[in-house]
Amino acid sequence: MKNRLIASFLFVLLFTISLSAQKKDIVTVAVEAGSFKTLATALTEAGLVETLKGEGPFTVFAPTDEAFAKLPKGTLEGLLKDKEALKKVLLYHVVSGNVSSKDVVKLNKAKTVGGQDVMIKVKDGKVYINKSQVTAADIQASNGVIHIIDTVLIPKEDKKKSY
Repeated sequence: MKNRLIASFLFVLLFTISLSAQKKDIVTVAVEAGSFKTLATALTEAGLVETLKGEGPFTVFAPTDEAFAKLPKGTLEGLLKDKEALKKVLLYHVVSGNVSSKDVVKLNKAKTVGGQDVMIKVKDGKVYINKSQVTAADIQASNGVIHIIDTVLIPKEDKKKSY
């Protein structure tokens, strides 16, 4: 009886947490996670916070602070100074619609809201967006879903640019 009561309590607690997270938009969920400070700063600088707090739905391939730290020296600083380039890079991480991991693995590419395609590949049970590995998937928000990635995605024409 005691175990059943504890199990019921845990179920209700987890269900409540899940519902609470689904009431928060993508930006709020990312900020509260604590490992997306650089992404939050970039979204603010590019003027995209309100967009990603909007109705959506959106699918965001969210690079962590560690992913931003892997960029070549000066790249992030250069992007923060060039708002249009920053916006283009950030929109390359967003797909229109709520695309769960079970749907992502069925695709070989997806059109971003920035207009370019990202390539999707499953290799050895791991999902890659271009060359970035998805490290956590299906983080639900009220206006879409977040998939955490380990490398910042750079649009094709911007790869040769030096910021």
